[in-house]
Amino acid sequence: MSVQTIKAFSDKAREDAELGAQLKACLKMKELFALARDNGFELEEDSLYPPNEPQFTEDQLSERMVKALLRA
Repeated sequence: MSVQTIKAFSDKAREDAELGAQLKACLKMKELFALARDNGFELEEDSLYPPNEPQFTEDQLSERMVKALLRA
């Protein structure tokens, strides 16, 4: 279920410019989790990392988070 939750949060951040900007400003996982929680999404950290399919795109995340989550 968590991958669907991550996708839903990612989709909401694409639709909501303010939320998208807040997501892009996250530099640490705890900031991303707090932002998700504040918007009604409980994320499981293990579901964010490969080999799971990435639910965020590079343009949604800070450079630091891209390196952590997308292995870019």
